Amino acid sequence: MSEEPITETVEESTPVPAETVTPGEGTGKEEAPRQPGTYRSGPKPRDAESLGAGPRDRQRRFKRRRKICAFCIEKARVIDHKEVPKLRRFLTERGKIMPRRQTGTCARHQRMLATAIRRARECALLPYVAQ
Repeated sequence: MSEEPITETVEESTPVPAETVTPGEGTGKEEAPRQPGTYRSGPKPRDAESLGAGPRDRQRRFKRRRKICAFCIEKARVIDHKEVPKLRRFLTERGKIMPRRQTGTCARHQRMLATAIRRARECALLPYVAQ
């Protein structure tokens, strides 16, 4: 075996200007250049008038009536824990106490209502959870 020197031939490559190279070239993931003012998911949202009805239009169309506390109408001073049908109206299907924003009760009566429901649960008049 004779030792021959290994010679490598190096081909000179011509440099490619930066303008002709696209991002992701050679990887198969060619990405189109983005236009200014656009996001990856799509064009930038415009003002509310061009998108249709804005929040001001919705406010004019639907005027929500203010909910009135059922206990204030009755002028109730106390909420009795033994009035099960009345208390059941303020429970969800799962047995949870409904929030004020859904029932419309005032803060004072909501506190009294929660206490009455808890007492009724303790006396086994109302369930803790749904069956």
